[in-house]
Amino acid sequence: MLQVENIHTYYGLSHILFGVSLQVTGGEIVCLLGRNGAGKSTTMRSIMGLTPPKQGTIRFKGASIKGRKPYQLARQGMGYVPDNRRVFADLTVGDNLEISERKVNTPLPWTKEGIYDFFPALGRIDSRRAGFLSGGEQQMLTIARALMTNPDFLLLDEPTEGLAPLIVDDLEKRIGRLRERGLTVLLAEQNQKVALRLSDRGYVIDNGVIRYHGTIDDLRENEEVKKYLLV
Repeated sequence: MLQVENIHTYYGLSHILFGVSLQVTGGEIVCLLGRNGAGKSTTMRSIMGLTPPKQGTIRFKGASIKGRKPYQLARQGMGYVPDNRRVFADLTVGDNLEISERKVNTPLPWTKEGIYDFFPALGRIDSRRAGFLSGGEQQMLTIARALMTNPDFLLLDEPTEGLAPLIVDDLEKRIGRLRERGLTVLLAEQNQKVALRLSDRGYVIDNGVIRYHGTIDDLRENEEVKKYLLV
C-alpha cells in the first residue's frame, strides 16, 4: 500500500528527516513511535504532500506520488488526520461531514449516517457548531471527516494527544474497528500502550532517523529501545 524510501525533508534550511524509510502493507495498522519532536508529524506531512521531501521516493499503491498535491492524494484514496484537530469552527458537525464527502463506488462507503453509527456522540450533536465542541468531540469529528473521503489508507497523527483517559479508551476501540472496514492505517503516536495494542508492526523514530522497526512483540520485548527512545 505504501513504501517510503530514504526521504529527506526540510523546513526551510532545517533538515528534519534523514533517510526515513518505512512500508505499510494493505490491511495492516502500523505505528510510528517517538518522543515529541522526533519527526513523526513531519513524516506524516511528507507522505501527504504537505511538506514534500527534497530527496527520496514515496509510492502509494505501487505508483510514485512525487509532486502530488494533498487533494490529488485524497482522490487516490489517502486520508489524513492531522495532530491539531482542524475543523471548520463556524460550521455544524453535519456540515463539516457533508463538505468532506467523496463519492466512491464501493459496497460499504462512508456516509454521514454511517459515521453517526460509528461515532454515536457526533450524531447527537449534528447541529452544533464545531467551534463549541470539546477536545474529544473535535478529534472524533476530525477522524470522521477523513473517513468521509472514503480512504483506503489513513494517516492518523497523534489521535489521542491531550484527551481524557475515557475518551482515549473509546477512540482506541474505534480505531481498531477501522481494520474491520478494510482500512490500512499508519498511526503516529506518543502513547505507547495504545499504539502497541492496536498495531501489527512498529517503527521508532528519533531526531528524524528511524532507529528501529519490527513486530509489536519484538518492540514490547526490547526494553533498550523503549527506555532510550520512547520515555
